[in-house]
Amino acid sequence: MTEIGRSTTAHTIHLSATSAVVLDWAGATDVGLRRAHNEDSYIARAPLFVVADGMGGHSAGDVASDAVVRRLDEAAEDEFFDTDALEEALRLATDDIEIAAVGTELGVGTTVTGAILTRDGDAPYFTIFNVGDSRVYMLDSGKLSQVTVDHSVVQEMVQAGMLHPDDAENHPDSNVITKAIGFGAEPSPDYWRVPARAGLRLLVCSDGLTKELHATAIAAVLVSNPEAQAAATALVTAAVSAGGRDNVTAVVVDVRESSDRDDIEATLPTDQLPRR
Repeated sequence: MTEIGRSTTAHTIHLSATSAVVLDWAGATDVGLRRAHNEDSYIARAPLFVVADGMGGHSAGDVASDAVVRRLDEAAEDEFFDTDALEEALRLATDDIEIAAVGTELGVGTTVTGAILTRDGDAPYFTIFNVGDSRVYMLDSGKLSQVTVDHSVVQEMVQAGMLHPDDAENHPDSNVITKAIGFGAEPSPDYWRVPARAGLRLLVCSDGLTKELHATAIAAVLVSNPEAQAAATALVTAAVSAGGRDNVTAVVVDVRESSDRDDIEATLPTDQLPRR
């Protein structure tokens, strides 16, 4: 388990002499009640807000998630980031993971998802990316939406109309993912764009959170905890209390102020939240 960054409030990032974005952020993680090791890792510092959930057993998953967040952290030399730098860091992490996987029978890998702060001229936005079944949500005007789409067997079944979204979390194949960093695969994230508008709240989390808390519970915690650190801690605590079957990690990012442009539109999938 690797934690990079610390809780921060009112961090101002200037895009020009007259344009800026002000952010709060925080992260929290817990090993849960059934695992011996915490194989989640995260970054919570501008311009990277990332969660990686390692796989491989014992300390191997920890090595994989650590490789991803450390390579991303090394690549972020400015307060803005782009997809070229992201993918190069993921390729380097994949090489690191391959070295760690030598001698293992099942291979080593990790999910990774997050939000990177990007700019379009003097307007800020978040590039949301995903590999695996960790997730990014956005809370806007009190409404929670899932931004990312899981790379998983059950998600493919939902999209094909073979499985109702309400039944996905309890399906026997709910832990089977179809894409990861590692296992010899070339990194290929999916991307979405979300304008960094004042009042926006992002949640980046591992599946240890979403397998314990329904969307309605996640929304309630986010709405009732206005401070980023309180929200991240409350979400992790609630997921552990609800069963804690896996490691649990949450990173919360708040946009306090922003000089965004109206012509930057979000690119979001259709609503993926289970109807509960």
